[in-house]
Amino acid sequence: MRELANIFYLGIKEFRSLQRDYAMLLLIAWSFSLGIYSSATGLPETLHNAPIAVVDEDRSQLSSQLIDAFQPPYFRAPAIIDQATMDHGMDTGLYTFTLDIPPDFQRDLLAGRSPALQLNVDATQVGQAFNGAGYIQNIVAEEVQQFVQHYRGSSPLAVELAPRILFNPNLTQAWFGGVMEVINQITMLSIILTGAALIREREHGTVEHLLVMPLSAFEIMLAKVWSMGLVVLVATVLSLKLVVQVWLAVPIGGSIGLFLLAAALQLFATTSMGIFLGTVARSMPQLGLLTILVLIPLEILSGGTTPRESMPELVQYIMLAAPTTHFVALAQAILYRGAGLDTVWPQLLAIIGIGGAFFTAALTRFRRTIGQMA
Repeated sequence: MRELANIFYLGIKEFRSLQRDYAMLLLIAWSFSLGIYSSATGLPETLHNAPIAVVDEDRSQLSSQLIDAFQPPYFRAPAIIDQATMDHGMDTGLYTFTLDIPPDFQRDLLAGRSPALQLNVDATQVGQAFNGAGYIQNIVAEEVQQFVQHYRGSSPLAVELAPRILFNPNLTQAWFGGVMEVINQITMLSIILTGAALIREREHGTVEHLLVMPLSAFEIMLAKVWSMGLVVLVATVLSLKLVVQVWLAVPIGGSIGLFLLAAALQLFATTSMGIFLGTVARSMPQLGLLTILVLIPLEILSGGTTPRESMPELVQYIMLAAPTTHFVALAQAILYRGAGLDTVWPQLLAIIGIGGAFFTAALTRFRRTIGQMA
């Protein structure tokens, strides 16, 4: 009971120290609010309101049908321009795409020839350029096929692909980016907060005060783990409710309680990592540099940015040792697909095992550091 009381009161001390650290409080508030919103909506992978212009030199029924096919929200209403203003519009950035429909396009198509359309793309808008060119190609191909079938009275192909998109039917990037950014912030803030708490003790000289008290390294470390983990967990709940569900209007498919249980286990692992980095770093700038080196692979290679299946097999096997890999997989299963405990229990066990290993390593390092200071 004495050890539990020590751990509890030391955790309360961490809350009071954090309360006076206004920069860290501002970082927490930004990371779980505007940081998530801006990351989810700032770089959409889907096309949205792309400016497009059409040079209609054919002025046929098919060319009109092609122009009408470009509709919001993917494209703005197409601007009808001529050859003289096409290059000027591209050079000045008025249009990301210009589609040139040549003369006699409909007649040549119905005559069995293979007329070509010219699509100019402003590749300085690289995100929209890459996706938009594919969108335009598919739209033109579909409209031309429907027109030819209707004109000739031919029946469509006997086999037709009918895709059904599950969990995110409109392919809204914010639905994916918002939840993944919450996961990234959980990892980042838990490492920074616990590492900064240890560095703060060293800079303020309060480590020496703790060393003369009847406290063990286990009690000191566990107090920092539960207190900073609780701060991040509370911020996660508020962010999921207010930012993800209300502000971004992302539907949550599964149990938030189960996700928070997994988040608590993830925090056990990542706060231990923060303690370990705090024992290695000697100052806050060093901690920041170490955190960057750790966070980049944890966030990019865990499957939250790029599917793990597209990575080299060696990288996939290595990243199985990271708790974020399993946390991203179970978070996607719970929040997107509505999975239950019977589905995600292997990932939960993996996080517990990895967290235990990180905690043991951090505790060993922390004891050695305290012993050198004593």
